[in-house]
Amino acid sequence: MFDRSLIGFIGICCLPPIVLLYNLPNLSLQWIIIQSGIFSFGAGLLTYRLIPTISELTSTANLTGMDLNKKGNPKYSGKKIPESLGICVSVVYLVCVILFQLFQWFSFPETVQLSEYNAALTSICFMILLGFGDDVLNLRWRYKLVLPLFASLPLLVAYAGGTSVVVPDINFPVPLREWLGMTFDLGVFYRIYLLMLAIFCTNSINILAGINGLEVGQSVVIAISIIVHNLIELTISPNSQQHLFSLVLMIPFLFTAISLLFYNWYPSRVFVGDTFTYFSGMCFAVVAILCHFSKTLLLFFIPQILNFLYSTPQLFGVIPCPRHRVPKYNPTTDKMEAIPTNLTIINLLLMVTGPLSERKLCIYLLIFQGLCSCIGFGVRYFVAPYFF
Repeated sequence: MFDRSLIGFIGICCLPPIVLLYNLPNLSLQWIIIQSGIFSFGAGLLTYRLIPTISELTSTANLTGMDLNKKGNPKYSGKKIPESLGICVSVVYLVCVILFQLFQWFSFPETVQLSEYNAALTSICFMILLGFGDDVLNLRWRYKLVLPLFASLPLLVAYAGGTSVVVPDINFPVPLREWLGMTFDLGVFYRIYLLMLAIFCTNSINILAGINGLEVGQSVVIAISIIVHNLIELTISPNSQQHLFSLVLMIPFLFTAISLLFYNWYPSRVFVGDTFTYFSGMCFAVVAILCHFSKTLLLFFIPQILNFLYSTPQLFGVIPCPRHRVPKYNPTTDKMEAIPTNLTIINLLLMVTGPLSERKLCIYLLIFQGLCSCIGFGVRYFVAPYFF
């Protein structure tokens, strides 16, 4: 019934956090995280059961799309696939987070941070609205860049962290710490950076997309990376409420996203739409900003950063940018072929490897995402301490 590669991918992703959770020194923390996992597992099951029903409703509302990567394939060509199923995941996620917030309020009132919760949910709700509106109305790019700015304002209101950065201990070409001191206060510029981070996160997953399973798959890998980072930090500092708060938001996201991935894996039975890509990006931005690891988050977005930099000439109109920058499907070989003028790392990978099946192409890109997360952990925990 399920693709074995998908089951293997999910198993490999979930193993590190399970091991780290078992090794947490604080049993009360373990219990809170396990309870969040129980709520999230229920949310995942509910998502899995609801997706077929919601897909029928979106189809009835004519929210459907054609799979551009199967044009000419007699088995799939011309088949209408339900669109915007990210709305199902996002709504179940919100309900799960709110219910667990109420549960915490009665059971562990000292762990509840109402201002952060409210700011997080407000920003996420705003991005769900934008994503679903984009799926229905096909908003122009300028709106996609501006609206996340307003959606991020509740995060800045609730942000209680500092605006200073630690100056790296680098003496070449100039002794930075002698010039700037141990820390340097960026003031309002740090808050502008946080706004730009939210805009980048909400759009970067949306532009690294176009093949079955990629949008949800990369979101699962990033969510796992954040969860692992939180568990490592809780092992080091068991009293860190920020990382516990991050886990409470990320664990239900992971379970609901995995449920969606079962339907979005090749060959996709549903499309996730911009609703999911904006929702997932804002979830990542929310935890990074409110839980004070915005710079670490960028280490988990290495593929998205590379894709953005490689895509810059098209995104800013230097060269023509088609609406869909997916590779070309060859129905004779049943493989994807690169279009060199479409500047995405998807096409770049095909230029390096040669034609690949859509399923194998997605797997290679997710492996690359995972390897980049490993590099990010190496930089964060083994390289950065030498400079900070």
